Amino acid sequence: MLVSYKWLNDYLPVTEDPIKLADQISRTGIETEEVFLREKGMKKIVVGHVLESVPHPNSDHLHICQVDVGDTEPYQIVCGAPNVAAGQYVIVALPGSWIAGHTKIKKSKMRGEVSMGMICALQEIGFPEAVVPKAYANGIYVFNEPHTPGESVFPLLGMDDPVLNLDITPNRADTLGMHGSAWEIGAMLNEKPHFKEPHAVENGDEITTLLKAAVPDQADAPSYHLRLVQNVQVKESPQWLQVRLWNAGIRPINNIVDITNYVMLEYGQPLHAFDYDKLARKEIVVRHARQGEQLTTLDGNDHDLVPDDIVITDGETPIALAGVMGGLSTEVTEGTHTVVFEAAVFPPTPIRKTAQRYNLRSEASSRFEKGTNHADVLPALTHAAQLAEEIADAKTAKGILSPTAMQVLPVIVDISIDRINHVLGTQLSVDMVRDIFDRLGFDVQEADGLFTVSVPPRRWDISIEADLIEEVARLYGYDNLPSNLPEATTTVAKFTPIQQLIRYSKRTLLAAGLNQAISYALVNEHEVTQYIQTNSVPTRIDWPMTKDHVALRQSLIPGLMDDLAYNIAHSVKNVALFEQGRVFLKDDAATVRPNEVEYLAGLVSGDWQSRAWDTATQPADFYLVKGMVDELLAPLRLSAAVRYVATDRHPEMHPGRTADIFLGDALLGFVGEVHPAQTAAIHAADTFIFQLNLDLLLNAAKTPLQAVPAPKYPAVTRDIALQLPEDVTNAQVLAIIHDQAGAFLEDVQLFDVYKGDKLPAGTQSLAYTLTFRNPEDTLKEEQVNAAFKQVSDALVSDLHAEIR
Repeated sequence: MLVSYKWLNDYLPVTEDPIKLADQISRTGIETEEVFLREKGMKKIVVGHVLESVPHPNSDHLHICQVDVGDTEPYQIVCGAPNVAAGQYVIVALPGSWIAGHTKIKKSKMRGEVSMGMICALQEIGFPEAVVPKAYANGIYVFNEPHTPGESVFPLLGMDDPVLNLDITPNRADTLGMHGSAWEIGAMLNEKPHFKEPHAVENGDEITTLLKAAVPDQADAPSYHLRLVQNVQVKESPQWLQVRLWNAGIRPINNIVDITNYVMLEYGQPLHAFDYDKLARKEIVVRHARQGEQLTTLDGNDHDLVPDDIVITDGETPIALAGVMGGLSTEVTEGTHTVVFEAAVFPPTPIRKTAQRYNLRSEASSRFEKGTNHADVLPALTHAAQLAEEIADAKTAKGILSPTAMQVLPVIVDISIDRINHVLGTQLSVDMVRDIFDRLGFDVQEADGLFTVSVPPRRWDISIEADLIEEVARLYGYDNLPSNLPEATTTVAKFTPIQQLIRYSKRTLLAAGLNQAISYALVNEHEVTQYIQTNSVPTRIDWPMTKDHVALRQSLIPGLMDDLAYNIAHSVKNVALFEQGRVFLKDDAATVRPNEVEYLAGLVSGDWQSRAWDTATQPADFYLVKGMVDELLAPLRLSAAVRYVATDRHPEMHPGRTADIFLGDALLGFVGEVHPAQTAAIHAADTFIFQLNLDLLLNAAKTPLQAVPAPKYPAVTRDIALQLPEDVTNAQVLAIIHDQAGAFLEDVQLFDVYKGDKLPAGTQSLAYTLTFRNPEDTLKEEQVNAAFKQVSDALVSDLHAEIR
C-alpha cells in the first residue's frame, strides 16, 4: 500500500519526519519497505508555456518550440514528441537541470538548431510507465490546467510528496485504504483522524424509474448497492486527482474510472462503474455464471465462464466478473452520459478462485479476498456520486438500489487487565490500557479491571481477547516489553536418530567433494513421474501457482537434474551435487495425505578430477558413484547385506549401467548412469546418480560395535583367477566364496578383470585375493588348502568356472 504523506495530512496532523514515521510504523507491526520522494536527485524542472511550435527544417519529426519558462525571453527548445503544440503547458528541464537516471540536461544543438533544455515526458522525470496516462505514454505530458511559467513542477505533480510503501499483511487489510491507514498512524501518534461525511445532492430522476436490480441468492453478494448519475461529462481528471492516483501506483484513465479508483484507495472499498446506456435491459442481476457463457473483460481478453464464477449481468448477459474486473461491453468511455456506480460485499473465496482461474488479480479482487469494511460500502458509494457531481458535472439520481444489505454491528470482546499483564509480562495500569483502546478508536467500558471493548467494523481482524492483547502490545511498544527469560527446567538437547543420520550423510558427501543443493518440493507434470524409486501415485496441487510447480516430488533426482541444467547453461560443465530432503509417496489415488519419506540423492557429471601437472583428467563413472554409496553405508554397521542388482526398470537411466540397491530383501535405492537422451537434452556430459531411502536405513537392524584386539597371528593369502561366463557377476562369485571358505576367511579382494580376444567369446576373467587368519592360533597349511579347495570346487560346480 502506497501511502501519500500529504493525503494523510488531510485526515490528521502529521509533522513527524517521513523516515522517522516509517520507522515508527514498522515497530508497531506493519513493515514500511521504503519511503521515496520522486523529486529526489532532480532540480531546475519547471512549467513551460509553449508559445510556438514549428517543424524543424532539417528533420521530419522534430519541432522547434518557443517556450515561456518565466524568464525575460522565451527559450528555444527542440522537441521530438509527436503531441507537442502551441498553447500547451508542459514540463521543461532547463539547461543545467538534472532529470531521472542522474541525467544532466545541457544547452545543445539538434540538427543545427539551438535547444535550451528539454520538454519532458513523465517517464523522463522518474514516473514508471505503469502510471503514465495512456494519452501521454508516447509523448510529453501536458497539464490540463494553466500554471505559471517558471513554477517548479514538483508540487504540481506530487513529486514533493513523500510516499510510504507499507507491506500490508493479509490480516491487516483494514489498512488497504487511506482511512484505515489514518486510524493506524493516528493511534501510533495519539491523534484522532477526522473524515468528512460524504453527501450527494440527488437532483436527478428517481433511480427506481431508470434501473432495476436483484440478487436472487444473497450469498453471492450479501451487501449490494447501486447509484446512478446522469448528464456525465467524461473527460480527463483534474490534476489533484491524477497526482493522488499515480502516487498510489494507479494509472489515471478518465474522471469516472478515476473516481472509482480514488474512492477504493480512500475507503478500501472497491467500486465499479457501468455505462447505463449499454445495459440492454436496464436491469442488473447478480448470479452465478452458466456453463458456456462468455465475457470479454476490460483488458480485451475473452473468457469462457464456469458455474463457480459470480457474475454481474444486465438481466441476461454477463457484463462483469463480480469483484474482479468489468466487462468491455459496458466500459465507460468519452461517449458515456449516464453511469451506474456499484458498491458491494462479495464472498472472498469465489473471488479469489475466479481471479486466479483467469489470471485477473486486481486491486479490487485483492481487497475482496482479504476483506473490506462492511460499514463503508454506502459511504464509499455516496462519495463516488459526490465526486461525479464535482468533477464530471453529473446529477445524482434520487435514491439507492439495495437488493441486499447487511446489518453491521461492532464486535464486543471482554478482557481483564490481569490477563493482559500476564500474557505480556507487564505491569500496565488500567488507565494505560484504556488510553490505548481509545487511541485505536474502540469504545470501552471498564469495571474492577474488566474491559468490555466495542470493536468497530473497520477492524474486522479483531474478534477474541488475543487480538486485543496484540493491539496493546503493538501500541505500548514491542521494544518496551520486558525480556525476562521464562523459568524452566534445564534439559539436555540432543539430535534424534534421523537427525544424526542426516548430518552424518551430509558430512560424508561433503567430505567426498560434493556440494549440497536445495530444490523445490514442487515439480512439473513431466518430472513428477521420473526417477521414481517405488510405485507411487502423484500428489497434485489443486491451485498451482505456476505450471512448473503442479505436484509434490516423488524423487530428488529431477531437482538435481534441473540444477545440472542451470549450471551447464552458465558454462559450468563439471558438477557434483547432493540433496537431502523429503519425497511424497501415495499408494493409491484415494489416499488424501501422502507419506513423507526422507531421501538422499547425489549427482556427478563431467570430470571428477581435472588435469594437473601430476594427474590426468578423470571423468566420472559408475564405480566412482557406487564407491560413494559404499563409503556412506560402510560405517553404519548394517546387519543385512547390501546387494547391487542390475536393472532396466528406470526408463530415465542407462539400461546397461544401472543397479538397484537392496538391503537384505528391501529396496534401498538405485545407482547408475543417466540415459544419454536425458543428458543430451541439456548438453551435459555423462552423468551418474544415486538415491537412497534414509528412513529405511534408519529402521534397519544394526550390528553392535565391538572392540577387537589387534591380531597376534599371521594371515595367509591365496590368489585365484577364474574364467567365467560373461553374465556371471562379481556379487555371485563373492557370495559363493563367503559361503564356502569357512570361519577363517578374513577378506576377499577383486584385483583383476579381463575381457578380450585372448579369452573365448562370451567369457571373462576375474582374479581374487583371499585372506585367511585364525585369531586364536597360527593357521596350518592343510587348513587353508582345504578351505581353498572347497571354494574352488563350488565355483566350478555352481558357476561353471575354469580355474586359470
